[in-house]
This record gives sequence, structure tokens and C-alpha cells, in this order.
Amino acid sequence: MPTRGGDESRNELSGRAREVVQAGRVEGGIHFHNPGGPEGGVPRQLPADAPGFVNRSTELDQLDLLLPDDETGRTTAPCVVVGTAGVGKTSLAVHWAHRMAPRFPDGQLYVDLHGYDPGPLVTPDQALDRFLRALNVPGAQIPADLESRAALFRSLLAGRRMLVVLDNAATVGQVRPLLPGSGACLTLITSRSRLSGLVARDGARRVTLGVLPEQEAVRLLRSLAAGHRGPDDDAELDELARLCARLPLALRIAAERAISRPTAPLRDLIEELRDESALWDALTAGDDDDADAVRSVFAWSYRALSKDASRLFRLLGLHPGKDFGSAAASALADVPVSRARRLLDDLAGAHLLEQPRPDRYEFHDLLRAYATDQARTEESVDTARAALERAVRWYAAGADRAVRMLAPGHRRPAGEDSGAPVPEFGTPDEAARWYERERVNLVAATRAAADAGLHEAACRLPAVLRGIYAGRNQFDDWFATSTIGLGAARACGDRHAEADMLESLGKAHTQAARRGEGIRFQLAALELRRELGDRVGELASTNAVGMAHLRGHELERALRMFEQTRRLATEAGDEYWIAVSTNGTANVHLGLESFEEAAELLRDAVHRYTRLGSPGGRGDALRGLSHAHRGLGRPDDALRFVEAALVTAHEHENRAWEAYWSLELGRVQVDLGHPSEALESFHRSAAMQRRPADHAREAEAIDAVGTAYRALDRADEAARFHRTAAKSFRELDDPWWLATVLDHLATALGWVGDEAEQARQEAAELLTGFTDPASLRARARLLGT
Repeated sequence: MPTRGGDESRNELSGRAREVVQAGRVEGGIHFHNPGGPEGGVPRQLPADAPGFVNRSTELDQLDLLLPDDETGRTTAPCVVVGTAGVGKTSLAVHWAHRMAPRFPDGQLYVDLHGYDPGPLVTPDQALDRFLRALNVPGAQIPADLESRAALFRSLLAGRRMLVVLDNAATVGQVRPLLPGSGACLTLITSRSRLSGLVARDGARRVTLGVLPEQEAVRLLRSLAAGHRGPDDDAELDELARLCARLPLALRIAAERAISRPTAPLRDLIEELRDESALWDALTAGDDDDADAVRSVFAWSYRALSKDASRLFRLLGLHPGKDFGSAAASALADVPVSRARRLLDDLAGAHLLEQPRPDRYEFHDLLRAYATDQARTEESVDTARAALERAVRWYAAGADRAVRMLAPGHRRPAGEDSGAPVPEFGTPDEAARWYERERVNLVAATRAAADAGLHEAACRLPAVLRGIYAGRNQFDDWFATSTIGLGAARACGDRHAEADMLESLGKAHTQAARRGEGIRFQLAALELRRELGDRVGELASTNAVGMAHLRGHELERALRMFEQTRRLATEAGDEYWIAVSTNGTANVHLGLESFEEAAELLRDAVHRYTRLGSPGGRGDALRGLSHAHRGLGRPDDALRFVEAALVTAHEHENRAWEAYWSLELGRVQVDLGHPSEALESFHRSAAMQRRPADHAREAEAIDAVGTAYRALDRADEAARFHRTAAKSFRELDDPWWLATVLDHLATALGWVGDEAEQARQEAAELLTGFTDPASLRARARLLGT
């Protein structure tokens, strides 16, 4: 059966095992490894330091005073750097953070909360999702609600020395869930707001950043122009600084404008800027002198751009995401990538764009707002819509190419490319890197498409991305895009797309351990597809409902759905769905201990998958044949089948297949009397399940480690693993597996003591209502009947 998908790693607070079998030379003794922190590298998320940073010595000294003066690990109050837009809050915070990074050896976390961007701000849920992933918490293990995410974040930071930078916060509510609760961690926040609630309730300290003093503003201008212009008159530099309101953002842009005309007298440039300022004053009725000065500088630099550069600048104001690369800019502006790169370099050189990393660009929020305003003023509704549509289609086409690599079996909807060059990936790693780089933009593009009435694109993106989400268990993105897609499908009356989105939401809920909701969405998709006469869609929905029931060990219900799928597929002559439903039906028979019937179906499935050229399906059917032959008491034959399955996994370098099928290999090895070898297989399975974050199967592997220890007469260690597996299945709300593991725990404890008695009683109660032979047999044993 298809393997489940997901993400990576583990932590002690979730109920997963931090203790793993050390899979080295197990015959020399098996021991545990219990790391003190999450797996993976230390997060170093700070953006690049601001080039040419000068001044602000007083404020830097104030920040220095916030550091703990000892090694006691005491909690440090958060700090809020406040000031007007463009005053240099981010530059100051990032510069100081780089200076102090060695004082925080456990890492530095950074997030731009986009509190003042024209688009949606980053919510605390989203910020915590990014932080927890950076701390190596797998996606499926990240709690769904904000309170639980914040609690997990605080727990992970307890006892560590970490720096957390929260840039561009708008409100106290956006910040408070992101504050560490204890430990020698420091939170540095930048905001245009005073965030008084943080000061009053959380003891935050405030550093107020004003405009630069006149001498420092001139010093900044001189340092930026050094080596590019001859000496300029002090009085003229003073006037230029005044026209820029002594704001660093405006000063940098003005300096770049002066550098671009090295022979022009500074007086001429000042007159141009004064004229621009007067024009702006005539067009606006605002009384914010700082804001007017910044806008005047923006307009002065914008008007100096070439025609193509100014067009790209304003079109980039329509880009749906926060950052972008040259290929996305190429699609947006409908120019060759090489041309887009040159124009982006021009904009970055003029300080109208920032370039934090190679081929990644972003706006200061004030400049994004200005670019968007220029697009609204200078572009027609049609040209603006066409630009956005090209960008969205580019993201959809890139996602489609990535899915071909990362989930080759995923059924992708047809769609038109943008016409711009689309990423091509030679390896799954290349596709994964592109996806992670563009992940936030893909969600933003889906939302922007729906908002603009580009309903076809708003449906296509989530339909494509589902193939990746299913393999990584990125539920926030999955739910968000599919919900947007469902609304878009209904808005444009595309009932086929509506059924696809219902199916996607059903699969997401099922994988997120919300089987009831998952089945509800899948049944809605099934009903709609029946109304439409969509036989292929009906097959997919019927099979999906069967899979949801099989996950809950509801075997009779699963059998009815798989047999219905098989009957419909046979009537339609659909070989793929015949193979899938045959394999599904066989897995139900494995659960019912009808091993001969299961083996017959699985041999048929192997032949069908082989003809179809479906290595994953064939390998899983071979895994099933191994299970069937174990049940028939023929472990030697079982070993042959599971080893053949694992050869397929290795040939295709598919870790998800290898993870699941290694679990079967370990069970065969136990039956063959080789529990030490089984420990290696179970460990490998558990470790690899962390990549797709398949917690159910990881918990199965952990429980299986316990059975191997029991076979080695090491009951205490066995109980330890059974307890951990029970904790996981309790969190997953999986009553059948929880009962099975509690039965194993009671056995490891020798059926003696309060813990064993409690496990016995709970397992017996949980098995009420399960009527398969294994459940009935276990319940009778647990009740002593």
C-alpha cells in the first residue's frame, strides 16, 4: 500500500522516543543514545550584516547592557528597538546580533514578521512553525494550535543560550507567543510601535532609535560615497541629509544616486531632490515630514531608473511573496532571465531592492508599498493582472516540475506554463531545495490568484502541491492552499476541481490523525464525483475512504470500500486502480489473518504493478507477501519477498519505501530467531520514518524494538520502548495500536504490578468493538477468559 509521508526529527516532549537503538555492532551489546538537544545543526538564521554600518554607538552600548553578566543561565528580559520607518531598526538589530552571536552558542533564530507590509503579516502560528522546524521538530509533530506550539517552543529553548530576533513586529499579540519562557535566551524585537504591553507585562526594555544626528548623517553619506566621488561641500552634505530627514534608508538611496553621477555637482542633485520634494508636497496633504522625505527620495531615485528598470520595479510590487529570484522576476515582467538579472542588479545597486542571498531579492516594506502604488498608477488593470498571472503560472509550473521529482506517482492536473523558463531539476535534492526556497511564495501565489479571480490557477497550485505536502506532512500549508482552492473552485463553478480539493482536504485530515474529518471530506468528494459521472475520480475517492478506515483498523469497512473500488475499476478496465484496490483488499485480509487469500491477491497485485511499471506498488505488494508468509509460518519465504522489496527501494533511492519495508524485515528476522539483526532493522526504520514524519509507523518500529528486546530476554529495556510507543499512539488517538502496545507492555512487565494491571485493563477496554481475530484473541487473553 502507498507509504505515508511527512518531515523529519523528534523531540522528547511529543512522546516520541529520543532513545534509539545504537545500530552498530549489536552483538557486542546494545545501548541507547539520548541526545541532549534536537538532531541537526545549530540554527544560524541571521541575515547578512548591513554593509558599511556606522554610527549608533550609543544604542549599541544600550543593547550590550542587556546581556547577562554571568553564566547563571538566568532569563534576560526582551528588548524592543522602536523608531519610525526607515530609521535603521533592522540594520541595528542585525548588526548587534552578529556581534553578539558567539554569546549565544545554541543558535540564533530570525523571522521578519512583515508587520507593516501591504500584504498579510506573518502570524505567530507561522513564525512558530518556522522556528520549530529550524529546531528540528518535524512538521507533523508541530501542534496545530498556537498555545501548544508556543509551549513546545518555550520547552525547547529552556536551558539554552539562544538569540531570537523578531523583526518588524506590529503588535504585542504578534510577539508574545514567540517569547522564550526561561533560560539565558534574549529576544530582540524591532517595531514602529512602542509595544507598551510588552514593557508593562513582560518587563521588556525599550531602545528608541531616532533619526541620525546631523554629524552622523553626514558621516554616513561620506562613508558610502568614499572612493566614488570627489570631496563634497559640508554645507551641501548637510542639506542633502536634511532633505532625507536624516533617515538611514533615504540616506543610502540618496548616496547611491550621487555615486551613479560621480561628476555631477552635489548642488544639482540637491536641486533635483528639492524639486521632487516640492512636487510631493503639492500632491499630498499629509503632515508626516519624515514619511514625505522618504517618499521624495524614492520618487527621485525611481524617476532616474531606465524605462525597463522602472517597469520591473513597479511590477515587483505585485509579486505575491516576500522575496523572489530572477526567474520569478523574469516571468512577472515577461523578459528573459538574463535581462531580469541585469535589471535586478540595477535596482539593488540603487538600494531600491535588498539582496540578502545570491539570486534572492526583497523589498524594504516602505519600498514595496511605493512600488505597489506605482503599479496601480502606471499599469492598467489588464497589464497588472497579466503580470500577476504570469508569476502565478511560473510558480505552478515550477511546483509541477518539483512534484515530478519528489512525488512521481502523484496525479497532477493539466495546466499551461507561464511561457517563461521553468526550473528543471536533475535530482530530487535540487527539486527539494527549490521547493523549500519557494515554499512561502507558493502559498502566497495561491492566495493572490484567488484574490485576483485567477480561479484556474488557484485550483491548480494546491492540486499540484498536494503531492509534496503528502510526502512532508506540511499541514498548515496543505490546509491553507486546499481551502483556498476549494473556494476558488466553487467561485468559478468548476465541480471537478471542487472534488479534487475535497479529496485533498480529506487526505490532509486523515494524515493529520483527524480521520473523522478526513472521511467526511472524502465522502463529499465521492458524492460529487458520482454526480459528475467521474469514474476515475470515484475510484480515487472510494479507495481513499478505504485507506482511512484501514488506518483505524476498521477492517470490515475498509474491505467494503476496497472491493467497491476493485469492482468499479474492473468495469472501467482501469488497470492501475485494479492493482491498487487488489493490494488494499489484500492488506485487509492480512489484518483479518486470512493469509492464503491475502497471498493470492498480492501475487496478482505484483504482476499488475510489474506490467504497469509501478515500482512502489510492486514493492509494497512484495512487502505484503512477506507478511502473508510470516502468518503462514514460512519466514524463509517471507525473507525472500521483503528483501526483493528492499532492493526496489534501494534502486530508486526511496527512503520512505525503505523505512516501511525495513519494519517488515525486522519482523521476519525476529521470526527467524535473529532478534539482534531485527534491532538494526527496526532502528533503521524508526530513524527513516522521521524524514517523512510518519509517526504511526515510527511508533510501530519503536514498539517492534521492544518485541526484539523481549526476544533477547531484556524485559526492562523492552518495557521502556513499549511505553514510548504507547505514548505516541495515545497522542495519535489510535485505539487499536494503543491497545496492541499496552498488551506488549503488560507482557514485558510479566503481568505483575500496578502498571501492568492498568495496561491490561485499558487495552481490554480499547479492544471492545474490534472483531478481527487478533483483537478477539488479545482481548480474551487480557481478560483471562
